[in-house]
Amino acid sequence: MKNLIVMTVAASAAAGSVSAGGIERSTFNSALLFEDGNYMELSFGLVDSDVSGVSVPGFGSTPSGDMASTFNSLTFGYKRQLSDNLSMALIVDQPVGANVAYPAGPYPFAGSTADVESLAVTGLLKYTTPDNLSFYGGLKAERLKGEVFIPFFGNYSLSTDTDVSFGYVVGAAWEKPDIAARVALTYTSAIDHTLASSESAAGPVALVSSFESTVPQSLQLDFQTGVAADTLVFGSVRWVDWSEFQVLPPLFAGGSGGLPIAAYDSDYITYSLGIGRRFSEKWSGAITLTHEPASGDLMRNLGPIDGFSSISVGATYTMDNVKITGGIRYAKLGDATTTTIGSSFSGNDAVAVGLKVGYSF
Repeated sequence: MKNLIVMTVAASAAAGSVSAGGIERSTFNSALLFEDGNYMELSFGLVDSDVSGVSVPGFGSTPSGDMASTFNSLTFGYKRQLSDNLSMALIVDQPVGANVAYPAGPYPFAGSTADVESLAVTGLLKYTTPDNLSFYGGLKAERLKGEVFIPFFGNYSLSTDTDVSFGYVVGAAWEKPDIAARVALTYTSAIDHTLASSESAAGPVALVSSFESTVPQSLQLDFQTGVAADTLVFGSVRWVDWSEFQVLPPLFAGGSGGLPIAAYDSDYITYSLGIGRRFSEKWSGAITLTHEPASGDLMRNLGPIDGFSSISVGATYTMDNVKITGGIRYAKLGDATTTTIGSSFSGNDAVAVGLKVGYSF
């Protein structure tokens, strides 16, 4: 059953990221900490979204065209067993990002672009008691930068320098190995970034300044249990404090009346439930349903998505010490109305594919 847990979680996770608020690219996966012995993995994901809307009649009921660019992500994980009770892990991922590119045309936000890049390195220690309780925690270093261009606001442009800031992760877990049961609760702190910026609009003179932006805190509950021979049920509940996130540089704030470039008025909770089954010593598979309820808030034009529902399927092939997992995920993206010009975005979706290679040693 232990191998089934590892194979099932890998099959579920390999399908790529479609996550809270539309800018979250990867989430903390506690499963790495519970691998047997020494282990490393490398994951690649590709997400292709189709996001389009129509402006209100006052702006000609003009279609926006597809404003979401295809993006990919890489994640690396390494876990080492230091003693019977103590282990460490290193995770390298891209926690947030944005790839917005409105096509040319008569739509008011035509030609607008946004590019946000991040890279995080998290180091963790885990201690396991004889009673199958585990406690883990560590530090997270996060690098962030971004660029924005919005012709609708007087050819406004923003470019930031790279900022590196720090946060932390703490968690606890309980296991019952004979039924493959585990419950893990993980808290990831907010990380406050001070971004040196250069802004310009309707003129050649740039304003060099800085502003604060927060990658918000989150709380995630992961659970799993065996329900029959070679069959595992698993899932998660994840809360992210997205109401604390906004991008509001000083020049844009003055020109927009204090309306942020990007922000969320509500927090988001994402629910996931799946089932995995081992078909042979070499093959296993999993299917996962995920739902993030819509908030009903007005959304910004650079992120016109409100919640989503998705289904993912994955399969794992094990050969000696190597596990190869592939997955695919389809998401129906939530309809949204935007704050500026009140455009309506509906009928949008996304497809994600992923590949993960794990090696035990």
